[in-house]
Amino acid sequence: MMLGSDELEWIKVGNADELPQGRVKTVTARTVSLCLSHFDGKFAAMDNHCPHQGGPLGEGSIEEGTDEKCWIRCPWHGWDFDPLTGISPGGHQNSGQQIYPTKIEDGEVFVGLEPEPAHVRTTMDVMAETMVNWGVKRVFGMVGHSNLGLADSLRRRTLDGELDYIGIRHEGAGAFAASAYGKLTGRPAALLTIAGPGATNLLTGLWDAHVDRAPVLALTGQVQTQVFGPGTFQDIDLAAAFDAVAPFSQTVLSTSDHGELMALACKKAIDSSHVSHLIFPDDVQTLPSDKPAKSSAGRLGEEHIRPSVEAKTKAIKLLNDAKRPIIIVGHGAQGSRDEIIAIAETLGAPVLTTFKAKGLIGDDHPNAAGVLGRSGTPIASWFMNECDLILALGTSFANHTGIDRSKPIIQVDYDRTQLGKFHPVTLPIWSEIGTFCNEIGEAAERHPDAADQVGELASRWDIWRAEKARRLTEEGDNGVHSAAIFAALSEAAPDDAIICVDVGNNTYSFGRYFVTKRNQRVLMSGYLGSIGFGFPAAMGAWAATQDFDEFKGRKIISVSGDGGFGQYPMDFTTAVKHSMDITHILLHNKELGKITKEQKSGEFTVWETGLHNPSFAAFAKLCGGHGQKVTKSEDLSEVIAKALSADGPAIVEVMADAELI
Repeated sequence: MMLGSDELEWIKVGNADELPQGRVKTVTARTVSLCLSHFDGKFAAMDNHCPHQGGPLGEGSIEEGTDEKCWIRCPWHGWDFDPLTGISPGGHQNSGQQIYPTKIEDGEVFVGLEPEPAHVRTTMDVMAETMVNWGVKRVFGMVGHSNLGLADSLRRRTLDGELDYIGIRHEGAGAFAASAYGKLTGRPAALLTIAGPGATNLLTGLWDAHVDRAPVLALTGQVQTQVFGPGTFQDIDLAAAFDAVAPFSQTVLSTSDHGELMALACKKAIDSSHVSHLIFPDDVQTLPSDKPAKSSAGRLGEEHIRPSVEAKTKAIKLLNDAKRPIIIVGHGAQGSRDEIIAIAETLGAPVLTTFKAKGLIGDDHPNAAGVLGRSGTPIASWFMNECDLILALGTSFANHTGIDRSKPIIQVDYDRTQLGKFHPVTLPIWSEIGTFCNEIGEAAERHPDAADQVGELASRWDIWRAEKARRLTEEGDNGVHSAAIFAALSEAAPDDAIICVDVGNNTYSFGRYFVTKRNQRVLMSGYLGSIGFGFPAAMGAWAATQDFDEFKGRKIISVSGDGGFGQYPMDFTTAVKHSMDITHILLHNKELGKITKEQKSGEFTVWETGLHNPSFAAFAKLCGGHGQKVTKSEDLSEVIAKALSADGPAIVEVMADAELI
């Protein structure tokens, strides 16, 4: 039944003088896309979607036909429609396009719509509500043509305050942000992309999450199920593309148990600390559903794996008999800081970290020995060489770290597959790290003839500080020394800062020279070692400070070279849009310094590592953020302090000497 004029909702869609005679344009009333035309002195509005393939009629034109009558012509395939009646001359659609009433009042154009009907619950609503029930709080993504139904359901959860959404500029940046979010919190963030290139852009960041054991939930749009396979626009085999990176990867079908499928995806990501992936064909996203969302209640087990009595007894004997025990902690020990420090203090043992675990114990703690390996300090290497027992907690024995495999080793890990993975160890123990330390600590004691390793640590730190001071004298006219940059940042960074580090020479310098304090946390692209990680990771870490009370108020700092920041620079505008409190320290040396160094050390000719860059400080200002350039060491402290106190994102661009790392 046709409603009367006073029963319609009249919505302004523009001003009459904005649309000249003989023209059309696309307008939106509520969520209805319309083709608005101005023809023969009249305004008319019709359904904007051509019945052929949904082409936007408002992007077409009014053209004269062979019958000397004028028609609205679809820009895609040339189908014609009467501007005022919506009737097609070719019989493409018997009833013609739907026409909506229009009126002009005070020079403004209004379109009349029937009152908005109640929302019909869809399969995507079921899945979005299930995400919320499983504790997903954050979505990074890009809305596009093949995920609109899913995006609308996420929008509803966002409006209800159950989710927060960050629209990113590049899906790769979103994937790194989600990976860092998972590394920091142990909980998955979701990623929303379209089919085809939107989905494939995720793969590098998802590989970073996969190899570093970070939970992520990837939600990718897909073409309609009826055109799977033939090679239609943006149709690629997403299940195959994601097979290696996502242990759980499933296509959502009309016949799926939609709530259960999302529940399984969330469970796999949380339980396994890996990537889960769901593929959403376009036609499945708007199907009605009266099914309930699924809950996580009763579906997540105990997290604390305890060591066996036999393993605990053997470990206690080995530790109590050792005169020079050391503790090496890796990324798998994150979350067990207090328990590890307690046992280290009991044993008087130095605590060495892998690079991925830098900051797990602050370098200002008496038992801290710094980072072991290529990105580390002589302190850690000295104590490993002198030790008579290694207690390895949550570390995978990567070549980069260089743990001495000839030493007696107690290896503890919550992932059973990591135990003795590359070589035999003296005592492999399957246990959650904190639980192991608590239970061992009840019986562990320092050997009566143990060396004073804590005193030795103090002496070794003095030697290293003197060496760093000597290196500062090497600085010349080619830029600031990395040691100076990280000395200033060490002094300025808050005790609980979360620091995201990129890949390159800046990474090695950070490992050597940055002195961690108290409860600082360091995030990096560990096993993948992907350049470009730093700033997007900071966006993910910032999101975590908004979502979890334990991280609220913590300052986010990121570090990269010019090559790393150049990977995803436009997502600095994302940070500006959301007023993200991120301070980015950018070492600008006009080259891919690590590759230059490798070419030289391999006796290759240095080739194609130079970079042509803008002023990154000026770029930050153009984007609406804070930016300042540093060319002298003496200016570092003041400029970094200003950046840390700035509102919103900031870039400190340091002109660095590529040779002084």
